[in-house]
Amino acid sequence: MKTYSAKPTEVERKWYLVDASECVLGRLASFVATRLRGKHKPIYTPHVDTGDHIIVINANKVALTGKKWNEKLYYRHSGYVGGLKSMTAKQLLQKRPEDLVIRAVRGMLPKNRLGRKMLKKLKVYAGPEHPHVAQQPERLQL
Repeated sequence: MKTYSAKPTEVERKWYLVDASECVLGRLASFVATRLRGKHKPIYTPHVDTGDHIIVINANKVALTGKKWNEKLYYRHSGYVGGLKSMTAKQLLQKRPEDLVIRAVRGMLPKNRLGRKMLKKLKVYAGPEHPHVAQQPERLQL
């Protein structure tokens, strides 16, 4: 018996809606990353993007455990000498709540072209509204 290998043209993608309110960030990110990769499907193939589209709403109501709101730091660099800037999780939530979820999911995806392609299927919104009503997304419970 031969091992089945999915082809990019055979993959059927669905749209799913995840409500992030009161969800712990790490658990949410690992759930979303698994769905984006397609590991929940029987046709999963590591070198093919077999995942679905995921819409995350209420990103501003995500939860962190312990002292992470004040102690977890996010870094970025301008490219110049001494250009390292840091921001706590609380500051990032106030400034760009979508980035908190996107950064967590990005860290759980492959670090290559395929991972960047998978990340494009993730749509994150701070509030309960989203513009993807036409895709008729199914609700997913965490």
